[in-house]
Amino acid sequence: MSRVVVIGSGLAGLVAANRLADGGADVVLLSKGIGGLQLGQGTVDVLGYTPERVTNPIKAVTKVDKGHPYAAIGAQGVLTALSYLKELVPDLLVGDPEANYHLPTAVGALRPTCLAQPSMLAGNLKAGSAVVVVGLRRLKDFQPELVAGNLARTELPDGGRVSARAINVDAVAREGEIDSSGLVFANAFDDPAFRARFAAMLAPQLNDGEIVALPAVIGLKDRQAHQDLSTQLGHPIFEIPLPPPSVAGLRLNQALNARAQAAGVRMVSGVRTVGFTADGDRIRSVRNATVPAEREYRADAFVLATGGFEAGALSMDSYGTVTETLFGLPLVGAENTPLIHGDYWGGEQPIFRVGVAVDPQMRVLGNGQPVYANLRAAGDLIAGSSRWSEKSGDGIAAASAVLAADSILKEL
Repeated sequence: MSRVVVIGSGLAGLVAANRLADGGADVVLLSKGIGGLQLGQGTVDVLGYTPERVTNPIKAVTKVDKGHPYAAIGAQGVLTALSYLKELVPDLLVGDPEANYHLPTAVGALRPTCLAQPSMLAGNLKAGSAVVVVGLRRLKDFQPELVAGNLARTELPDGGRVSARAINVDAVAREGEIDSSGLVFANAFDDPAFRARFAAMLAPQLNDGEIVALPAVIGLKDRQAHQDLSTQLGHPIFEIPLPPPSVAGLRLNQALNARAQAAGVRMVSGVRTVGFTADGDRIRSVRNATVPAEREYRADAFVLATGGFEAGALSMDSYGTVTETLFGLPLVGAENTPLIHGDYWGGEQPIFRVGVAVDPQMRVLGNGQPVYANLRAAGDLIAGSSRWSEKSGDGIAAASAVLAADSILKEL
């Protein structure tokens, strides 16, 4: 059985590891931490802005500029990845690649996204809907008055508006605690008895026909918590993701990790990959900074899914020189001057587009040729997109991971 090492445990790394294991490879996943999924919304953004708001993400993917990651990935690559993601976590991600949802955020703005958790879908609001935003007095990260006020003044993508009001409920997630975290509340909502008590407190305050908006803490492990609470209230409900750490992101992270372990992926976390050996155009091994001595992992192929600047995979020194910190890979976009401009409210910072160039098999390129024949890149390390402003990072991560894994499996 061929061995593949995946480096990084974010969305790209976990998708690549699952795909490789499903294809029969012996997979080791190396990570210095627990990945960044719990910092996200628990959804999958494909393309939200170009800079205009996108309603059909897969159609918009076909129109990106030549240097964008989607130009190498292609629309079919995105479709394959979205289908695979829904197979990996069938009870957690739903959606149509030809129609973005527009879901409320924790400040009451509308955010376009392609795949979302079932507990969020009632938030894809229609004109004339009546929404009651419910706050939890002991949860300080959610302000229902702010959310309701902004929702009421926001025009929906299809036109029209909703009416919205705010209420608060003083539910006790843990005895003796007046300032509980989202995770404490999520664990409480996993308990059917707590949900019953909460429903009894909230139901008398609801008006006929209202859609109930709640912070995204309605259970962490119990996938039926959302539907159970909705049934008890007699109203449709939807969750609004909170700032990190996000319970919705934790759900997705746990589900993908559990799936990878069930598929036979060996997970090695808590140690940073610090070096490698190569023979000509092939990488032979990577080394982890374990104590008391470094440990070597040999493999037939490698997937680099270590992220960008925020994860330390890219670094810029005081002279403005940008480097890829593990393999020293050539970068594109770093030749722009300056990489960071001083106009805070101006155009995008050029540094966000710096990364590696890839071919359709996700091999890293230098001077138009693969740098290492058995190395693929996936996720935020790939150059050419402003993932935060475009709302494209999740789609790039998942699609590049699937393409990288499939090309490795075909080669091996």
